[in-house]
Amino acid sequence: MLDELTEKFERVLKKVTGQGRLTEANISDTLREIRRVLLDADVNYKVAKQFIEDVKIKALGTEVLTSVTPGQLITKIIYDELTNLMGSKNTELLLNPSGVTVIMVIGLQGSGKTTFCGKLAKYLTDKKRKVLLTAADIYRPAAIEQLKLLGRQINVPVFELTGEKNAVKIAADSISFAKENGLNTVIIDTAGRLHIDEFMMNEVASIKENVKPDETLFVVDSMTGQDAVNSARAFHEKVEFDGIVLTKLDGDARGGCALSIRAVVERPIKFISLGEKLDSIEVFHPERLASRILGKGDIVSFVEKAQRELDEKEAAILEKKFRTNQFDFDDFLKQIKMIKKMGSLKSLLAMIPGANAALKNVNVDDKQVSKVEAIIQSMTKEERSKPKILNGSRRSRIARGSGTTIQDVNRLIKQFNEMQKMVKMLNTKSAKNLFGNMPIR
Repeated sequence: MLDELTEKFERVLKKVTGQGRLTEANISDTLREIRRVLLDADVNYKVAKQFIEDVKIKALGTEVLTSVTPGQLITKIIYDELTNLMGSKNTELLLNPSGVTVIMVIGLQGSGKTTFCGKLAKYLTDKKRKVLLTAADIYRPAAIEQLKLLGRQINVPVFELTGEKNAVKIAADSISFAKENGLNTVIIDTAGRLHIDEFMMNEVASIKENVKPDETLFVVDSMTGQDAVNSARAFHEKVEFDGIVLTKLDGDARGGCALSIRAVVERPIKFISLGEKLDSIEVFHPERLASRILGKGDIVSFVEKAQRELDEKEAAILEKKFRTNQFDFDDFLKQIKMIKKMGSLKSLLAMIPGANAALKNVNVDDKQVSKVEAIIQSMTKEERSKPKILNGSRRSRIARGSGTTIQDVNRLIKQFNEMQKMVKMLNTKSAKNLFGNMPIR
């Protein structure tokens, strides 16, 4: 995510880090390069120009403390301005404490709008909201079926009126249905087009006028850069949405959309979507994305993700086994599955400060994790609990059964044995600290 932007920022800031002090000359040189970085990232020209001016004013007017290097100071100023550019702080979704909350989702076809509706439904269901998905896209043949499939996956009802060609009526009737059935949140999936046209705009404006949603969210494919910003501006002029959702941000290496869109339409980014899974949605925090862009990671999001996904009882059991040296391959497999719940290894590493830089040339492949799982699952119950019995013939059978090589099996067993040796060196207190500090819910 935003890899190119991060690499370029790190390269520019590295040059000023070695400077003895900040001068107007080296500030100008640095900002000239940063301006080029922003424009290469497809950041809106006016936004980039204003950003550079704001950073320059602060940099020239700030005294370098003896405990702070020029590099640290300019990095802090750029971090603050990136955060301001993207909205300063996160903006919560407006939810009615009583009555029905109506959320209308709009955007161009192909932006990930319907998938986001499913993700948002899961996000709100996890927060104990009673959600109804409304299929108001009556033009794309697969839209209703896609929404129904998403609804089944998360056990959320989907409202549709078979044969009805009036999207306004579908949206209005779904709200009545929600009230009658004790549902307190309605998410309306509206029609999109491959490009902006008057008919689509009139329809979404009519739906909004009739149902008066509490929130209107504009979903945009962040990988389309300035096209995304231009479509956001056009939608906002016609419909006046309340917030922005950036989808496919995990595939966006440049970052122009993320840095431009809020400044151009003056509406907050409320969510970012980072993959196909229904739980791959994050509340947007400007300061956290600014930290990621500057290669500083996002440890707060990492901790929050761990708190949501890691099971407290399971972690306690693993802790006890570590302390008593009873940790076996079954436990190793459970640990892998716990980590996988948190997302891809690459996305997790991006949140850990310094990890991306340290592993820059290392191919972080989730398929390697799947290979380890396959090897352990090809072991018998006895072999998992008693790794010492894994002789040559057993290892050969495991390799055949898992579709791997004997070298792969030997490597895993060696790593496991080394981990057990390390655990033996830990006393009870240090082992407890290893798990006691783990963020769990």
